Amino acid sequence: MAGLEVLYETAAPAITCKQDALICFLHWEVVTHGYYGVGVGDQPGPNDKKSELLPVGWNNNKDLYVLRYESKDGSRKLLVKAVTVESSMILNVLEYGSQQVADLTLKLDDYIDAEHLGDFHRTYKNSEELRSRIVSGIITPIHEQWEKASVSSPDREFPPATAREVDPLRIPPHHPHTSRQPPWCDPLGPFAVGGEDLDPFGRRRGGMIVDPLRSGFPRALIDPSSGLPSRLPPGAVPPGARFDPFGPIGTSPSGPNPDHLPPPGFDDMYL
Repeated sequence: MAGLEVLYETAAPAITCKQDALICFLHWEVVTHGYYGVGVGDQPGPNDKKSELLPVGWNNNKDLYVLRYESKDGSRKLLVKAVTVESSMILNVLEYGSQQVADLTLKLDDYIDAEHLGDFHRTYKNSEELRSRIVSGIITPIHEQWEKASVSSPDREFPPATAREVDPLRIPPHHPHTSRQPPWCDPLGPFAVGGEDLDPFGRRRGGMIVDPLRSGFPRALIDPSSGLPSRLPPGAVPPGARFDPFGPIGTSPSGPNPDHLPPPGFDDMYL
C-alpha cells in the first residue's frame, strides 16, 4: 500500500474521527486507480484543482462527505458521497458520463481503530479486506458499466457529404411515376367548377352533365328527338351542342311506345 502512509501523514492534523480515516483510505484507493481529486461539493468551485492529495475542506461535514474525481485522461468523472449512519458509512459513487451508480456499506469498527488515529500503523484494521471491498463494490462496477456503455454506442463513421447533399436550399428532383398518368388538367379555380355545364358547346371543362358525344367512347349517331312523341323541328338542337336527353337514347321518335300507354278506359276511371 505504497503512498497511503504519506497521504495519511499529510492529512493527519485534520483526521479526528473514524469517518475521516475511512475517507482517507477511500481517497487513496480511487487515486491509485487512475484518478485525481478535483474538489468538494456537487458542483465545480473556484478552488478546484487536480491533485493526489485530499482537497481543501474535504471533512468539514462529518456526516456527509462529497468529493469529486476525474480520471487522468479526462474521460471519466466521479462524484463520491459518503453518509455516516450510526456506526456505519454508506458510500455512493456516480460516474457522470454513463450515469452509472455503485453503492457500498462499511462498518467503521471493522476497519478503523478510533483509539489510535494518531498512529498510521495502528489506525487501520483488516486493510486488505477493506481494499478488496472498495475495489469490488465501487471501482470495478463503475469501470465495467462505463466500458459497456462505450462499446454499445461506438462512434459511427459516415462518408463525407457532397455539396449537393448539404445544400439546404436545393430543391429535390421530381421523379414522375413510370405508369401513364390520366389526362387530367389542373382546375382553373374554385369558381370554374361546373363551368362546362353552362357552356352548351362544351368548350370549357369541369361539368357534371353526361355528354355521350364526349364520353371517350367511339361516337355514335344520336337522334336528339329520341324519347319524344315526334321529331324536333330542324335546327332545334345545334350540331354538337350539349343537352340532357329527353328519353332513352335509341328510342323511336315516330310515336309513343305502346308498352307505356295506359290501358283502355284509364282516363274514364278518373273522370
